[in-house]
Amino acid sequence: MDINNKKATRQSYGEALLELGKENENIVVLDSDLASATKTDLFAKEFPNRFFDMGIAEQNMISTAAGMSTCGKIPYASTFAVFAAGRAYDQIRNSVCYPHLNVKICATHAGITVGEDGATHQMIEDISLMRTLPNMTVISTSDDIQTKWAVKEISKINGPVYLRLSRLATPIIYDGNQKFEIGKATQIGEGIDGTIFATGVTVSEAIKAQEELKNKGINVRVIDIHTIKPIDKDMIIKCAKETKKLVSIEDHNIIGGLGSAISEVLTDEYPTKLIRLGIKDTFGKSGKAEQLMKYFGIVAENIIELF
Repeated sequence: MDINNKKATRQSYGEALLELGKENENIVVLDSDLASATKTDLFAKEFPNRFFDMGIAEQNMISTAAGMSTCGKIPYASTFAVFAAGRAYDQIRNSVCYPHLNVKICATHAGITVGEDGATHQMIEDISLMRTLPNMTVISTSDDIQTKWAVKEISKINGPVYLRLSRLATPIIYDGNQKFEIGKATQIGEGIDGTIFATGVTVSEAIKAQEELKNKGINVRVIDIHTIKPIDKDMIIKCAKETKKLVSIEDHNIIGGLGSAISEVLTDEYPTKLIRLGIKDTFGKSGKAEQLMKYFGIVAENIIELF
């Protein structure tokens, strides 16, 4: 992990979307008056005839994307997570997931790491909302390399996808040779003293904890669960059998997110205690992203205290 080389996954999204647009003329992009923030403006400048600014009308954006998908287009509909998963939930449920349409919902500015935008814009319920929808694939990426892979890979699968992206710049974790697969978690390290399951911005925090614990003679593995749904059951069960302690960490409500998804697998397949770190069923606050992560207990320090 390169802690000195950071990039926000929303930026990686915009760059990957531009490259994908060059490769596939069926890619169209919709945004709701936030193109400079979601970074879809990179695509808009290159392909103005395939970019549609829907204004502050997120529900219309999703419905329009659904219609475009029935005409052979592959729409990427982008806005902040609070507007995508929240304001447009009904349209996602009934106009995209129910008819199983090929719409990619790419939500930036997820979690409390939106920072100073405050509680109203800090979407910490979106994983819960999206993973309970039949037919929906849910992906939460952790760095630049993984995000660029995901943006292109989801264009190859036929059906609804929710891609969760961050405003906060995070370290580059992987190199260009790293292989990913939808539905398969990525293991970092072979420790048996514990497993740290993480997703999105918290993966780099898990790796920091891993490195500091190693200095104390405690060896843990980090599991980057980039695909929340379908979740990698085999990896979760394997880690439960092979390691002494299980911890999950996420920039999301403690209810319904990554920890809950892992707990469901453990309950059904291999009952084991899981310690869940996340936002403890409360709304966020206004403040700098790094300060909020410390306030809500989702940094490396909080993981280290458990070992």
